[in-house]
Amino acid sequence: MGTAVRTAMGMGAAALAALMLTSPGARAATVAATVAAAPAGNPAPQPSATPVPSASPVSSASATPSAPPTPSASASPSASPTPPAGARMHTYSYGPHPRQIMDVWWHPTGPRRPAVFVVHGGWWSGGDKKYMTSVTRYYVQQGYTVVNLDYRLSGDAPWPAQRTDVLSAVAAVRRHPALFNTDPGRYVLLGFSAGGHLAAAVGTYGDGRPGLRGVVGISPPVSPLSAYEDGTAAGTFDQRKLRRAAVRLAGGCSPARCPRVWSSMEVPFHATPGDAPMLAVHSADEFVPPYQSEVLKESLENVGVPMTVKTMAGTFHSAPLYREPGVPETVRAWIAARLAQPAH
Repeated sequence: MGTAVRTAMGMGAAALAALMLTSPGARAATVAATVAAAPAGNPAPQPSATPVPSASPVSSASATPSAPPTPSASASPSASPTPPAGARMHTYSYGPHPRQIMDVWWHPTGPRRPAVFVVHGGWWSGGDKKYMTSVTRYYVQQGYTVVNLDYRLSGDAPWPAQRTDVLSAVAAVRRHPALFNTDPGRYVLLGFSAGGHLAAAVGTYGDGRPGLRGVVGISPPVSPLSAYEDGTAAGTFDQRKLRRAAVRLAGGCSPARCPRVWSSMEVPFHATPGDAPMLAVHSADEFVPPYQSEVLKESLENVGVPMTVKTMAGTFHSAPLYREPGVPETVRAWIAARLAQPAH
């Protein structure tokens, strides 16, 4: 990591802002001070009134009972996801854009279940919920309501549209607990790569989200400013690609030109005492390094919110990292512990 980031690790989010956004020349101090003091830039989410079934709802019919599940993440899409025996699944719209859709998997009988919201990755500019079908199915088999959602990509709309979409999907499901036999007071977010950034950004939106019990990120780039610094000409191919992806997310604008947007994207800047606990998993040598989550951990713990950062050997990122021995078990146990607590 860069010297500036190593220095900022022990100095908190404001120091990170100053160091990340300092540019050469006389304007350096002005830019740093502007970003450190910039308001969060968090427009109110605009969820749709009700989750409207899409034009082609997926059949809820189940095939044969499945074998005992094993936690895994799929790197391949599933064309026609089938819910486990006894569960249902339909695709719903939560907004007017074609990508504002979600697959809701639920158990129509028994007690109301806590929910797991799954957020796919893809550099904020690509990816699709179909790549998360295996993860989704696994948590359905564990007895949860599971929401596997798409969101507007950076090519569709700049930040904060992506965060707003996740907020809207969550709000739509929580408004209909009877329909989905779910407990609106108990849910977690599970995000992969860019989806991990969105999950964490929702987790630090405002002073805590109603009902949110925890946030899990697999390789989450929670510090786009760090990614911007690491993605200079001296960075690896993937680091340079992540830098470009973060700029696209910011509407094509650099940190120096659009400090308020970058401040809004930077998750560590928004930690508050009401935020939910978090778990992040990284590979030691992947292009989204663990220190990004360590910066967030410092910010959260400074306001009394616990965060765990688990680091695995190697370079795997996102779904391949999730398939590493011990990772899905750790995530499953952490989620189960958070959702087992009774509603407040």
